[in-house]
Amino acid sequence: MALTDADVQKQIKHMMAFIEQEAKEKVEEIDAKAEEEFNIEKGRLVQTQRVKIMEYYEKKEKQIEQHKKIQMSNLMNQARLKVLKARDDMIADLLNEARQRLAEIVKDPARYSVLLEGLVLQGFYQLLEPKVTVRCREEDVEMVQAAISKNIPIYKEAVKMNIAVKIDQERFLPSTLCGGVEVYNDNGKIKVSNTLESRLELMTQQMIPEIRVILFGANPNRRFMD
Repeated sequence: MALTDADVQKQIKHMMAFIEQEAKEKVEEIDAKAEEEFNIEKGRLVQTQRVKIMEYYEKKEKQIEQHKKIQMSNLMNQARLKVLKARDDMIADLLNEARQRLAEIVKDPARYSVLLEGLVLQGFYQLLEPKVTVRCREEDVEMVQAAISKNIPIYKEAVKMNIAVKIDQERFLPSTLCGGVEVYNDNGKIKVSNTLESRLELMTQQMIPEIRVILFGANPNRRFMD
C-alpha cells in the first residue's frame, strides 16, 4: 500500500523531531561536560593560585621574622656596647679621680717625702746594680736627694752590696707628671718606672677585674677568673 503525501510528511516531521531531540540532548550533554570540565579546571587554577599566594605570604612572613630577629640582635648589640662604654667611662672617671688624689698627696711634703723614699728604694731593689741614675721632676730634686741619702745604707745592709747613685740634672721628668722617679742602670738600657702615674697604671691593670666586680657585680658568663 503506497504512502500518501500526508503520511510521508508525518514521518518526516517525526524523524525531524527525533533528530532535534537527539541534537538537543547531545548539546545538553556537551554543555554539562563542558561545565564540569570548566569547574574542574577553575578549581585547579584556584587551588594552584591559592598555594602560590600562601607560599608567597609564608616567604614574606619568614623574611619579616628574619628581619625582625636581625633588628633585635642589632639593637641588643648596640645596647650592650652602650652599657660597656658607660662602664668604661665610669672606670675612667674613677682613675681620673685617683690621679687628682695623687696630685693632692704631692702637695703634702711630709706624705710625699715618705712616698718618694719607698719608690727610690724599690727601684734600687729591682735593678740590683752597683751604679744607678735617678730621674725626677726638677721641683723634687731636694726631696729625692734626701730619699737617696736615707736609702743607700738601708740598701747596702739588705743586699750586702755597694751602690753609687746620681740624679740626672740634665733630663728632668715633665712637671705635668704627679711625681715619683725613674731609676736607670749605669748605661741607661734598663729602667724602673716608679712615677706615680706608672704605679697607678700598674695597680689599675692588676685590679681592674676586681674593680669591675665591685662596681657592676660578677659577670655570670665569665668562666675563668684569671
